[in-house]
Amino acid sequence: MKTDFNDFGNPQVAKLPAHLRQFVVSQDYDNYTPVDHAVWRYVMRKNLAYLSKVADASYLKGLEKTGITIDSIPNIKDMNTILGKIGWGCVCVDGFLPPSSFMEFQAYKVLVIAADIRQIEHIEYTPAPDILHEAAGHAPIIADPTYAEYLRLFGEIGSKAISSAQDFELYEAIRHLSIIKEDPNTEEKEIVQAEKDIELIQSNMGQPSEMAQIRNLHWWTVEYGLIGDLNQPKIYGAGLLSSIGESESCLKEEVKKLSYSIEAAQQAFDITEPQPQLYVTPSYTHLTQVLEEFANTMALRKGGLEGLEKAIASNNTCTVEYSSGLQVSGIFNNVIADNDQIVYVSTSSPTALAWQNKELVGHDKSYHAHGFSSPVGRLKNTSMPLENMCVDELMSLEIEAGKQVALEFESGVNVQGKLINVSKNRKGLNMILSFEDCRVNYNDEVLFQPEWGTYDMAVGESIVSVFSGAADMAVFSKDNLFVPSELTHKIQYGEKRLELHKLYQKIRDIREGNADKQELAGVWQELLKHPKDWLAAVEILEISSDDSLNAEIKTHLYNADGDEVTKGLIIDSLSLIE
Repeated sequence: MKTDFNDFGNPQVAKLPAHLRQFVVSQDYDNYTPVDHAVWRYVMRKNLAYLSKVADASYLKGLEKTGITIDSIPNIKDMNTILGKIGWGCVCVDGFLPPSSFMEFQAYKVLVIAADIRQIEHIEYTPAPDILHEAAGHAPIIADPTYAEYLRLFGEIGSKAISSAQDFELYEAIRHLSIIKEDPNTEEKEIVQAEKDIELIQSNMGQPSEMAQIRNLHWWTVEYGLIGDLNQPKIYGAGLLSSIGESESCLKEEVKKLSYSIEAAQQAFDITEPQPQLYVTPSYTHLTQVLEEFANTMALRKGGLEGLEKAIASNNTCTVEYSSGLQVSGIFNNVIADNDQIVYVSTSSPTALAWQNKELVGHDKSYHAHGFSSPVGRLKNTSMPLENMCVDELMSLEIEAGKQVALEFESGVNVQGKLINVSKNRKGLNMILSFEDCRVNYNDEVLFQPEWGTYDMAVGESIVSVFSGAADMAVFSKDNLFVPSELTHKIQYGEKRLELHKLYQKIRDIREGNADKQELAGVWQELLKHPKDWLAAVEILEISSDDSLNAEIKTHLYNADGDEVTKGLIIDSLSLIE
């Protein structure tokens, strides 16, 4: 059934373009099991007890503003009603998104929330995005206006960062690992192999791309950031706020604390391990200052030959913007340069032309189906760029529609043909000169021949910006929308696990006053048939007033088999109750 985005009741969600809407999935709230709600409740109770002491004050205030409660997994529709009041929205997605898409959601002020919740076996930490991480970690902080604007700006800038060909390979490998690791039916050897695959890819990444660097900044701030005094910082990163293990360990002395700066862009991270160092920002304003400093190094703002070389290396759709404002979107495959000056550029894929991020009529991918190529630079013996010339100035150079025209660029590129049209933008700048029967040469190299058809020459003295993706994504992407090749696994529970679900529901009914407390003793006897489960026993202890039953449960829990992590979780839960 087609999703009506107006049904979310949130103006930010309603504004999402089609190429982002494709990632949105239904929350299917009724599919959360009683165990899922118990996991949410446990993590929230434990986190709030601890985070009230170590989290930044903006997080605790944000919890109240966003209406996130301890007892139940939040409903996305309810969250949208509340987030709408602070100018944000949220949608559910299926696991990890491609980094550029994830950041573009942020640019639209929409928080993406993984619909699934971690399994009880990974209650302390999961490498997979889940609703605990997204809703309880990310959402409260955006109630702070300074931080919310940082997040929006990060999305706007980050979505334009150019990726390398290896970045996407790494993304799919990490997504695969997160999916299989959260599935209790996955064999250990498959997880080991997936981790080896990631290590192999990471060892062959080469120089980090813009996207890799800005993802590092995102990780060390939005996900794993600390704020305040370097020696006594507070937590604001969502990865720390939603991890009941690392939220405690991260503040210990063995985790190195560094002052946050642009240097963090060069510090890679490992999602499968606790972080050996963290960065401390003095304020949320400082985050934006560092982001702007990094943005000034990007092809988005620098353009030029370096930017074009990044676009070519990415082997993905990028946009090149000329000084005239003309935007060329496609997969760039070649650049001719002389003394670091761009002479000529070309694409190898269907290409679209745009201005101010709106595709130009008649210049879509079907028209430029075989690619696009054009010179860059100033005409020889002219005092101003070609884009700035008025009709009279063009005519003085014998550049007139309907006539044979010969253009000689300072670079040595020569364009000769019959000019059939001059396209200007609304600012009056010349953007495209269209020729028929045209030949383009550079020294002895033929770049375009008459039999190839109409030659549309981009006008621009320089390349002022290069960025990832198409200028007009709504039109450019409509017929080749990306969908991750592997979806998260929907876990099928066996009969034994379904019996356990019923016991969790019974405990919940008793807590909420929909069943009698006298039934707890019977529930406990049934729970003994599930010796590896410990959380339901903790839930009984919370609400039981039967001293004899409580003593029996505590003895059972203290003597329960399990690894050190599970024993630690049990001890912590008993401490909370006491």
